[in-house]
Amino acid sequence: MKSIFHKLRKHAAFIISILPFNKLSRGSAEKRSLTIVTLLILVPLSTSVEAQSGGQIDEQNQHEYVQDVEARKSAPRIITLAPHLTEWVYSLGLEAHLIGVSDYSNYPKEAQLLPKVADYQGADLSQIMALQPTLILAWEGGNKPQDLHRLESLGYKVFRAKITEVEDIASELMRLAKVTNTEEKANALTSEFLHHLAALRAEYATPSNNKVFYYSWTSPLMTIGDNAWPNKLLNVCGAQTLFADSPVDYPQVSVQEVLSRQPFALVAASNQPASDLEQFWRAHRRFLSAPLIVVNPDITSRFSLRLINELKILCKGIN
Repeated sequence: MKSIFHKLRKHAAFIISILPFNKLSRGSAEKRSLTIVTLLILVPLSTSVEAQSGGQIDEQNQHEYVQDVEARKSAPRIITLAPHLTEWVYSLGLEAHLIGVSDYSNYPKEAQLLPKVADYQGADLSQIMALQPTLILAWEGGNKPQDLHRLESLGYKVFRAKITEVEDIASELMRLAKVTNTEEKANALTSEFLHHLAALRAEYATPSNNKVFYYSWTSPLMTIGDNAWPNKLLNVCGAQTLFADSPVDYPQVSVQEVLSRQPFALVAASNQPASDLEQFWRAHRRFLSAPLIVVNPDITSRFSLRLINELKILCKGIN
């Protein structure tokens, strides 16, 4: 409406300026006078309406602008320092607020497009400061303690997630949900996770005492001890690591040691095809009959909700 009145004023002024007053007949002059009066009434009227309308529009725009600014101020700006924490953010539907992630945050794929703020060497403090986060999600026991202390000393809000048992995935996710006001969504997700986990524990409640050789790579050949995270997954399936007596969580072993202990199954946490992995054991198959089971390391090594489906594959393969 504002533009219409503006044009009307311009047209009125133009018409008045070109009227040939000196050449009008009496009747024509009366008609022209009526036109001029009408135009003169419309011009100030349009100005008044435009002013009113413009004031309302300006006030409305200003209100919307203030609301937008306040929303931006209150909206969280989240950074994650471990891949599983990145998955948690997406699980809770907070991905629109995610502004930086750690290396290897490859699920979902969209996370790979975000700036990287941490790797195996530690957190990139300068990059984090440049992104101005309002919430930093950290892995207690995985991220360097000195990095977390430094971030907290700088005034950043750091959420420390600590996972010891498989059930902790649900409880820690719920704790994060309280911080981010996403309890309703988290309740549904964690309830389903715990339900499936309990079902697996019940199904394999009677320990089979099956000794499993779990490894991630062969050069050097390394496995897991009793307190290592993958052994907790084996325990869900009623099995345990072949090297439960190891004094360290991730011992280096030899093929001869594996053969002498005769595992019930081989579990490779690898992205390589099973056929390629089998080549390593082919020369020893005369002395080793244990089947080879392959699991996704991007899932079994992370504390994410995707773990349940991978656990089902693991348990079925072992038993």
